[in-house]
Amino acid sequence: MSKVRVNGFAISLDGYGAGPEQTLENPMGVGGMALHEWVLDTKTFRRMHPDMVAALGGEGAGREDVDDVFAARAFENVGAWIMGRNMFGPIRGPWADDSWKGWWGENPPYHVPVFVLTHHARAPLTMKGGTTFHFVTDGIEAALRRAREAAGGKDIRIGGGVATVRQYLSAGLIDDVHLAVGSAVLGSGENLFAGLDLAALGYKCSERVCSERATHVVLSR
Repeated sequence: MSKVRVNGFAISLDGYGAGPEQTLENPMGVGGMALHEWVLDTKTFRRMHPDMVAALGGEGAGREDVDDVFAARAFENVGAWIMGRNMFGPIRGPWADDSWKGWWGENPPYHVPVFVLTHHARAPLTMKGGTTFHFVTDGIEAALRRAREAAGGKDIRIGGGVATVRQYLSAGLIDDVHLAVGSAVLGSGENLFAGLDLAALGYKCSERVCSERATHVVLSR
């Protein structure tokens, strides 16, 4: 049975998945990059994001440890992704043209169909490596139906950002949520849990593992 999953979703100790004042130059908001320190130098991240690693000045094959185990699990058995428009890019309102093709260059790390939630229609965008972005304008359940069809029995991964994960959580449509809880305290930004009653929605902790950089928590329904 295929699952709907969130994997590798980094949050601060006070529950924020992104910092305030997000911009093109600072897409994670003020302090937001600190949330991802657990994964940036893992072997899996370096293999999946070579261009980003090069831009950040990374060297070597990367760590093989608890963090890398969770990073690798995040890509296992994924047949389709769903993400919000803010995760796809900084463009707001109607698409002026098709020039923006995501943050990831010509060969994004997904290699499967990706369904982008948006209010503004756009033709599918086919990239190198098997990634095709489909822009869905009729809501989260329509995106999930299309993702299930495309996944061919494999799992669907909800990629973010915070608002997208919250919508699927609120609707009870996510089976497992892997959170990487770091040591940063942001104080403001986009809070993953504000107003959500996870217990009432049926979520319980099914796994908890600590590394030097993060506490990995899996919530399951």
